[in-house]
Amino acid sequence: VSDEPMATNFILKKTTKFYQRRLSIIISVYVSYFSLLYGSKWKEFFPDKELRKLPSFDGRVICYTSAKIVRDYLAWRQVDCKFLSFKSGKTEREAQEFLKGTQAKDKNELLFQQFGVNYAELPAVFRKGSCVYFDQVEEMVKIDKNGNDVKRLQKKVTAEHFDVISPELWIKHPYILKKSN
Repeated sequence: VSDEPMATNFILKKTTKFYQRRLSIIISVYVSYFSLLYGSKWKEFFPDKELRKLPSFDGRVICYTSAKIVRDYLAWRQVDCKFLSFKSGKTEREAQEFLKGTQAKDKNELLFQQFGVNYAELPAVFRKGSCVYFDQVEEMVKIDKNGNDVKRLQKKVTAEHFDVISPELWIKHPYILKKSN
């Protein structure tokens, strides 16, 4: 059984020095940490539901050559995930084949006809997923000798549910995919 419809993507910059860019270590750290957090946070999100078996995840590293390709990949994953996450009795492959060539409006209509789900009324977290990124915010870091606030751009972990397909995100936060911050 594939967990692809619920895929989690971590984007590292080309310039990262994380674990000296050793792919096997990066994958190992990410999937083991993700598995640990998933299991340890289960009761927080599902207090009345027992976790039947310990979670485990797989991982892979893909090197993309440009920010545009990363954006296209994220957009494709967002569209792909939202429609494959509904249960229809079909396997993932059957669902992909069934949806091949359909437009978003067709998929929205199928969701409504088969499951009574009005896609437009779903909360953003279910329509768009979650994006966690470093935002740049101006924060006061100290007061100078004249009593004036000294402000600097700081990185802040931010989680939002937005459409990665729209240029709005990338216009508002152009630094997310820049080569260096």
